[in-house]
Amino acid sequence: MLVGRQYEQKLLLEIAQSDKSEFVAVYGRRRVGKTYLIRETFNYNFAFQHTGVQDGDKDVQLSRFAKSLENAGMSKCKKLNDWFDAFDALGDFLKGVTSGKKIIFIDEMPWMDTPKSGFVTALEHFWNGWATMRRDIILIVCGSATSWIVSKIVKNYGGLHNRLTRQIYLKPFTLRECELYATARELKMTREQVLQTYMVLGGVPYYWSFLRRGLSWAQNIDRLFFDENADLKDEFTALYSSLFRNPEPHIQVVTVLGKKKAGMTRGEIAQHIGQDHGGTLSKILKDLEMCSFIRSYNSIGKSKKESLYQLLDNFTLFYFRFVEGNKVKDSQFWSRSLDSTAFNVWSGLAFERVCFQHVEQIKKSLGITGVISSVYSWVYRPKSAEESGTQIDMLIDRADGVINLCEIKYSTGKYEIKKKYAEELRHKASIFKSKTETKKAVFTVMITTNGLIHNAYAGDIQNEVVAEELFG
Repeated sequence: MLVGRQYEQKLLLEIAQSDKSEFVAVYGRRRVGKTYLIRETFNYNFAFQHTGVQDGDKDVQLSRFAKSLENAGMSKCKKLNDWFDAFDALGDFLKGVTSGKKIIFIDEMPWMDTPKSGFVTALEHFWNGWATMRRDIILIVCGSATSWIVSKIVKNYGGLHNRLTRQIYLKPFTLRECELYATARELKMTREQVLQTYMVLGGVPYYWSFLRRGLSWAQNIDRLFFDENADLKDEFTALYSSLFRNPEPHIQVVTVLGKKKAGMTRGEIAQHIGQDHGGTLSKILKDLEMCSFIRSYNSIGKSKKESLYQLLDNFTLFYFRFVEGNKVKDSQFWSRSLDSTAFNVWSGLAFERVCFQHVEQIKKSLGITGVISSVYSWVYRPKSAEESGTQIDMLIDRADGVINLCEIKYSTGKYEIKKKYAEELRHKASIFKSKTETKKAVFTVMITTNGLIHNAYAGDIQNEVVAEELFG
């Protein structure tokens, strides 16, 4: 059951009709549906398909490649000594395939590139020296290790430079796509329940596939994380281990960022983890950002060196808040936590992440889809005891002379602005205008789950966005 992905599916089908050989990279985080998309699009019909072996050494990778050749129809594959042998054998096999386009699908390719194996060099030779001499080869490579795909394939400056003909970055589902998925599976979820579930699982289709009909969203979360045989109990370790060969430094970084709402600078991260991992922290941050676990942003008036890194991944945030170190053996832990302080703090953070994952929908609600704009968070840290700091959840800096200061609030009912909070909002706007010296008009926007109570203190709000509009 393929939900959404119409654009990606159409593109793949167009590629299959090309009058030349095509080299396609499909990448995105683990469990986002890359393999399923490709298999469903081509109805599982490939001239050759193979999946790399996680943690397998060179010999294991080569032996499994040989087995895949035999599974595809080769009578007996000789022993493969290196990757040149492997790709030569693939070329020889494909010469005997008489059908039209020969679609090659290699899944989890990053796992095949073991140390000193010469894998990428052999792949370059196969594509440049054999496949491009023909018109009937469609090579689709796929992998969850996004940083590997980008550095070794997409931005390769060696033999594969500019050889990739197409690339597809498969993003997680939006709220709307998750709603369509829930409807297709007859989960009978309201939009509020879709939002609440998204705040925990994000838009990862694989996680949503575990949801059961007839259970409330809280019961489903209990079953996924806190039941004795919870389906996602060990997913955190599996997730990071599948993406990074040495996942511990990456886990250290997201663990630190999980404790800071507004994010941290590179220097602050290095200070908190107590080391710079031999100067590789920048690469770790880049890896995490490519996989959409974190985001980096610059505030107005700040240099690139002052960029802040913020944990963005819904699943990771939930794991740190409630699963890691949870010693409460209660299969109904989540259902019993819905009125707790911890739940209220987490829900505010999680809803804010959802909003950043749906910026385009927020712009559409504000009527500024066609306006060039940049989106930030904004933090002012006081430089003396006489000053007060402030933080703005989301800031939309527009090319039409307006800046939207967006306050994001999660609540089960309509949100009420009271006198103290109204004063705080005015104070935030005042500090922002003073410290940035902006000449643009500054509008305050409230993004809430269910809208505002329009009392006497709501008059300073120029625009409202409600969760319903994030489904657009």
